[in-house]
Amino acid sequence: MINDLAAYCSSQRDWLLEFIEALVAIESPSDDLQAVNRCGAELASRLTALGATITRATPSTAGDHLRASFGAGDRQVLLLGHFDTVWPIGQLQRMPLKRDGGRLHGPGVFDMKAGIGLATLATRALLAQGALDRARIVMLWTTDEEIGSTTSRALIEAEAVKSDAVLVLEPSLPGGALKTSRKGVGQFELVVTGVSAHAGLDPGRGISAIHELARQVLDIEKLQHLDRGISVNVGIVRGGSRANVVAAEARATVDARAVTIADAREIEHAMKSLKPHLKGAGVHVNGGFDRPPLERSPSVVKLFEMARGVAREMGTDLAEGSAGGGSDGNFTAAVGVPTLDGLGAVGDGAHALDEHVVIDALAPRAALIAGLLGRLCSSSFGVPGSRAD
Repeated sequence: MINDLAAYCSSQRDWLLEFIEALVAIESPSDDLQAVNRCGAELASRLTALGATITRATPSTAGDHLRASFGAGDRQVLLLGHFDTVWPIGQLQRMPLKRDGGRLHGPGVFDMKAGIGLATLATRALLAQGALDRARIVMLWTTDEEIGSTTSRALIEAEAVKSDAVLVLEPSLPGGALKTSRKGVGQFELVVTGVSAHAGLDPGRGISAIHELARQVLDIEKLQHLDRGISVNVGIVRGGSRANVVAAEARATVDARAVTIADAREIEHAMKSLKPHLKGAGVHVNGGFDRPPLERSPSVVKLFEMARGVAREMGTDLAEGSAGGGSDGNFTAAVGVPTLDGLGAVGDGAHALDEHVVIDALAPRAALIAGLLGRLCSSSFGVPGSRAD
């Protein structure tokens, strides 16, 4: 079956390139609802033409999220990703969509419109094989992943818990490696209050919020343990009103990353437990981890080994690794559903001017996804921790 899937995907190389280019050509920044919905309309039209049943979720502060369902079986496998990008309208003029030197360039092509094309071709390949009699494939393509998935998280989690497994079409690691773990991502705001006073006439009356904040930054630095994958970065600092006024308020924005849920909780507890050093100062901490870690659990390893087995049947090997950034796969893993990430395109330059995918790697990647989907949709499927187990 793997050879048939590979041959089919190879024969559809031009179809796949045209599909990806059509999506990239419609710019879709997260914060432009009309633009992102234009891209969504194109995607929905193409999926409908292939036989998908489309439903939309229409939040008020983001573009329409698309759910596309193929097949009619009782069991479900979820294909997950997003079609919003970080690039503003007009970026196509600065980094044109083009094929050059075996690469396809364009804003959003690597992160992650090529992944949507790969998932679609893989599904077409299975439909051509008549392999969706016992299970259905559900695609969920969202519009706010790049800005935190605020409106899509509940939808993602609800769809995940109905699924035996989740395959995330985010870009691969260098060389095509899959992502079997991702750090959780947290953001905190530290608000420090003091007492204002004239810095020259009566500085002793004041309590400097900036001086207090400086001490807090040193405390926060102690929470970082890079050897354990814990990073804590004070990225933004603001405070004071004038040079000759003792600052009554200061603020800091802190980015935190952790590999395990236990470490994320430890950081949250430590941040919320910060105490002032200066008498009369106040310290208040808001925020937390909005994306829990995707841990390398036994079910994740099982999914990876299934994918690796497919790759070996295709005559290649498949590597795995971890990513410092989060994806929507963090949510699905955290609710206990087996999740494998990084199944999207091979390339480089996410969020960068040299964003591209490797053209010759596209059809084999689609065949890999199709082969993995075929195994997940078969009656012999069983992943520890899944609903089928």
